[in-house]
Formats: sequence, structure tokens, C-alpha cells
Amino acid sequence: MRTALALLVLGTGLPGAASGQSAEILQPPLALPETLQGTVRVPLGQAPSGPAGTLASLFPALAACWTLPPGLDGLKDLQITARFALRLDGTLIGTPRITFTAGTPDAAARLGLERATLTSIRLCTPARITPALGRAIAGRPLALRLIDRGPER
Repeated sequence: MRTALALLVLGTGLPGAASGQSAEILQPPLALPETLQGTVRVPLGQAPSGPAGTLASLFPALAACWTLPPGLDGLKDLQITARFALRLDGTLIGTPRITFTAGTPDAAARLGLERATLTSIRLCTPARITPALGRAIAGRPLALRLIDRGPER
């Protein structure tokens, strides 16, 4: 009953309400996910060619510059996630941030993995992206998860 009364009260201020037309209840637009996420198994065998036009092609393009840091050759299941944002033209906004690491035996190895990942993101940016993808991702947080399975590379 209260809902009907509230709709009646709200409806009186809407155009067409006075003429007896039913008031359309407006819904907020669907929200996009806060962070666009992608996982890439590294190192890549071959760097992608051409500009990225989709998210599926963007994440490998951003991971193409990644190399295994020295001293971590024998480790298995290294994982690291970096979070950052890009502008319309594919350049970085601010400084990428490491949000997750796994598989490193100690703090020195973790620091080496973090440095290698941040360096690779800087080397791969500005990302070669299409104007449409640039408009879709500009300013949106991206989470790039890199996984290195180890000696089976």
C-alpha cells in the first residue's frame, strides 16, 4: 500500500501524470564492473601484432614485455597481479600497483618479481589500442594477472 502511495505521489510530478498516463518507473543504468580483469600465462611465445581492439587482445599485449627475473628460473607457479589504468591513447595513468604475488620463496624474490612486472608494464605502454577500445577502458582500473608455470615453459 505504501509503495502504491509513493508511486502516486511521485507520479504527480512527472510529465503526463496529470493527463492520466501511467508513469514509467526509471531504473538506473546497469553498472559496468569496477575493475577489468585479465589473466595471461607468461612468458608469451609471440607478441600480439596490430593494435588491440578487445579486452581479450589487450591483456596479452600488456604482458608481451614480461620476462622472468634472474634467479627465479626453477620456481613453479609464480603469480602476480598489477592494477593500473590507461588513458584513451594507451598511456599509463599514474603508477601501477602490485596487488598480489604468490610462489616466491622470500621477500627478495618477491621484490624481483614485482620490479620485473612493473618494468614490463612500462615497456609495453603506451599500449597499441584501437580508438574504440581506448574510449571503453580510459580511466577504468585494469587488473593484469600474470602466471608463470615454471620449468615446463
